Amino acid sequence: MRALAKAIYRENRGRWSTSDALAFADILIRDRYLEVKAVGIEVLACYRRDFTPVLLPAWKRWLARNYSSNWATTDSICASLIGPLLIARPTCRIQLRRWSRDRNMWVRRAAAVALVPSVRRGEALDLGYEIAKALHGDKEDLIQKAVGWMLREAGKPDPVRLERYLRANGASIPRTTLRYAIERFSVRKRKELLKATMAGRAGKYGR
Repeated sequence: MRALAKAIYRENRGRWSTSDALAFADILIRDRYLEVKAVGIEVLACYRRDFTPVLLPAWKRWLARNYSSNWATTDSICASLIGPLLIARPTCRIQLRRWSRDRNMWVRRAAAVALVPSVRRGEALDLGYEIAKALHGDKEDLIQKAVGWMLREAGKPDPVRLERYLRANGASIPRTTLRYAIERFSVRKRKELLKATMAGRAGKYGR
């Protein structure tokens, strides 16, 4: 799919603007097949150097209207489109606060996954932890996994802060989220954190 997308990009280089690529992707993202959606996303990703904040509402619309329709396409939109924009234009990150409260599951997942490239670089950590806390009560398994992934990446540049966060909030963190978040710690540290957060959970719920 990436090879096909690059071929389309090369064929239209010099003729298409970012708006043209967005229009192309907007057609393909509505297709029922994941592979077709992927081509549209990858073609638009070839224009990432020219991304501007005006693109963000279009990508949110794809998510909110369920054009992504699955976790793989949602994560591709985040990794190839939204994530690079948030790196280039950090002021756009604040919009993810509202996304984390959206009623659409794909928008909420994107609130966490789109921050992965930023927190991995040690950027937007405050926002990342804020969004994580906002999503801890989400019952959707795909949201719990996404938050755990984002926390794990936030722990790469600052593992001490991640451990402190997990110990402080363990009682409210879903076990799925927690297990994803601690993957990078040593076996000993993972056991410690699981035990500590389990104790906090027992205290909170009286068991």
